[in-house]
Amino acid sequence: MTTGFALAAIACLAGSGFAAACARRPVVADRIGAALVAAGAVLGVLAAGLALAGHGDELVFPSALPGGAWVVGVDALSALFLLPVFAVTLACSVYSLEYFGAAEHPRAAGRLRIAFGLTSAGFALVLVARHALVLLAGWEVMAIAAFFAVTADDREREVRDAGFLYLVCTRASTLCLLALFALFWTATGSLELVAAPPGRIPLAQQSAIFALALAGFGLKAGLVPLHIWLAPAHAAAPTHVSALLSGVLIKAGIYGLVRVVALLPDTPLWWGQALLGLGVVSAVLGVAFALAQHDVKRLLAYHSVENIGIIAIGLGLALLARALARPEIALLALAGALLHVVNHALFKSLLFLAAGAVIRTTGTRSVDALGGVAKAMPVTAFCFLAGAVAIVGLPPLNGFISEFLIYTGLLRVVALETGRAWLLAVLAVPALALTGGLALACFAKVFGAVFLGLPRSDASRAAREAPAAMLGAMGGLVVLCAAIGLAPFLIAPALEAASGAVLPVSAEMLRAPVASLSLLNLGVLAVCALVGVALGVRLMRGPRAASGTWDCGYAAPTASMQYSASSFAELLVGAFEFALRPRVHAPRLAAILPGAASFHSDVPDLVLDRVVSPAGRALARGFGRVRALQQGSVHAYLLYVWLTLVALLIVTGVSG
Repeated sequence: MTTGFALAAIACLAGSGFAAACARRPVVADRIGAALVAAGAVLGVLAAGLALAGHGDELVFPSALPGGAWVVGVDALSALFLLPVFAVTLACSVYSLEYFGAAEHPRAAGRLRIAFGLTSAGFALVLVARHALVLLAGWEVMAIAAFFAVTADDREREVRDAGFLYLVCTRASTLCLLALFALFWTATGSLELVAAPPGRIPLAQQSAIFALALAGFGLKAGLVPLHIWLAPAHAAAPTHVSALLSGVLIKAGIYGLVRVVALLPDTPLWWGQALLGLGVVSAVLGVAFALAQHDVKRLLAYHSVENIGIIAIGLGLALLARALARPEIALLALAGALLHVVNHALFKSLLFLAAGAVIRTTGTRSVDALGGVAKAMPVTAFCFLAGAVAIVGLPPLNGFISEFLIYTGLLRVVALETGRAWLLAVLAVPALALTGGLALACFAKVFGAVFLGLPRSDASRAAREAPAAMLGAMGGLVVLCAAIGLAPFLIAPALEAASGAVLPVSAEMLRAPVASLSLLNLGVLAVCALVGVALGVRLMRGPRAASGTWDCGYAAPTASMQYSASSFAELLVGAFEFALRPRVHAPRLAAILPGAASFHSDVPDLVLDRVVSPAGRALARGFGRVRALQQGSVHAYLLYVWLTLVALLIVTGVSG
């Protein structure tokens, strides 16, 4: 019954766009699609709840293809990932009724609705797959559908380039997965995703499988240096698609990595070290690049790289603890990582949707072109602020809970005071703290520049509050973030069950830290409530007599005098100049009385713009020179064949 509910939910998601396409009126089409997504979300959450309560099951479909019968099923691990998939998909679907409806976008809305439903349905199929071929089928549906979702507005070159880059990266990811499952099949003789018994797979082959999983799934997740597709795709896609990419799609890489590790009986120490190291690099560089961005969607995209790094730190720590036979540490780290998967899906989707509301009403994604938007959009500003508090890991919201569990696991490894694992954990603790501090600075920058101060442009002066459907979607995500933060004991059983599907751990190990966090967050909430009451009482007394403030000599300040986002982050960006290598475009003021001048800076991606793109251009130039050999003459081609045969005869004679 549980798997049946899940398959029905997947069918609702997959068919939502096709059913809506049958409607003649655009408004009716939008509502039909949203209604089917809502029905799928109800069925999917019901299936996940049953699995987390211990009622998971499997369905077997006979198949004549190699690898045996196709098996699908829902266990606690897949159920935990299914929850944010359906929650975020529903929120984004409701949001799109006003943001990207058929009435406003008649050319692209229909195919986007189909691609949107198939993307979530494909990922859900990946989660319920218990056979490699079923998983690959879901993976391909998800990957191809996401390409069409990203390129919905394909009239712009930026969108087409981002879609092509995403397509190339997802093809490379699929090739790695094909090699991974081929190795698994040769070692076990089966394509069923069942844990291999100890001694069945040689350790060298297990390491090869793990390396392929790290490459294939890491490319989808956006781990540095495999993140090159992520920022362009998030920036180019419609904003509710960006929320789906960040909240749902990139978690496919995390799920795949966890699932493959659960299939392998051994855990060499270097697996955890490699994943922990990649997580540290991704977290620090992701937030550093986010600080330097002027485009609000690219800024949020790089924060996805940062948070994937935090999740990878937790997973790497769990593998280290598993290799060291410390199940209590492994549970804390794995539970923190899995909870951060859920949390990141909620607060990052919330941030993208709030940013999309601002973009919709102002028509710009430039942080420096905005300002003072909170006066016209107070509810949107509050939702963005809630997401910002959650993503930087501040109590009492959900981001604090998952990061605290990972911190606790790291500190327990540090307490071991022995081995290379101890040294790596010692380095990871300040790196995680640095990431949190930089994230706080980054969101202070973006919230202050976008929502506070004076408007910097006509676009920000024309801002209006978002429609009810968009506000409702954002409000639902705010409630979920607050619920997990204030009552983490509600999700603790789900974390215990999901962790138990990967590690042989006792559920009691997680109860005490989660209970203490619940009390701490309730205390923080009480303090915030007291401060709010005090401010309310003060405002009820009425304003004091107006008086001038110290204005530093500027009696009539203007928007141009306030801090811009670039100037706010200049010091921190300069501290990471060795990695960011910003490009500054400043005029040379040679004249005594110079005219108007402008200043602009941008930060190219360290891997894409500094390594991959130059290498691609060099390769294209090389092939361009070789193209001269293509004469179109039969005589020339016969000459090439003759020269090749002569060369082969010479080589054969020399070797003989």
